[in-house]
Amino acid sequence: MFMFHVKHGVCDNMIDNDRMLMALEQAKKAYELDEIPVGCVIFRKNELVSCGFNRKESKCNSVMHAEMIAINAACEKLGRWRLDDCCLYVTLKPCMMCMGAIIESRIKKVYYGTENNVEQMYDISKISKFVNLYNLENNDCSKILSDFFKNKRKK
Repeated sequence: MFMFHVKHGVCDNMIDNDRMLMALEQAKKAYELDEIPVGCVIFRKNELVSCGFNRKESKCNSVMHAEMIAINAACEKLGRWRLDDCCLYVTLKPCMMCMGAIIESRIKKVYYGTENNVEQMYDISKISKFVNLYNLENNDCSKILSDFFKNKRKK
């Protein structure tokens, strides 16, 4: 069983554990395809709306991040671009591009499994006006990334 610790805000640990595990399963799919292992799921109430994992390498497209894929699929499934009644779970804290898409799609809650070691180019105090970020601190989310890059360096 994974243990998550919420740094910002309140969440339901059982539900959030299950949803982050689903995002981690998506990250494993990326890993198997030699993509940076980041996975994402979007929920609307208790319904899984969409999921995605990084596909930059296989699609030769720099915007094919897990969040972008999941947001696009959610918009298609729901037939609308406003996802204000949805929550997003992602294994890695969103980059600036993905955070912009999250804000544009009106998603209010984002749960992430581990911090991004790359310095983010957005001001978290300004982001918090639009979206609440919850760090669930999942060791498996950080481990899959570190294992991936360790293996890359060996090649």
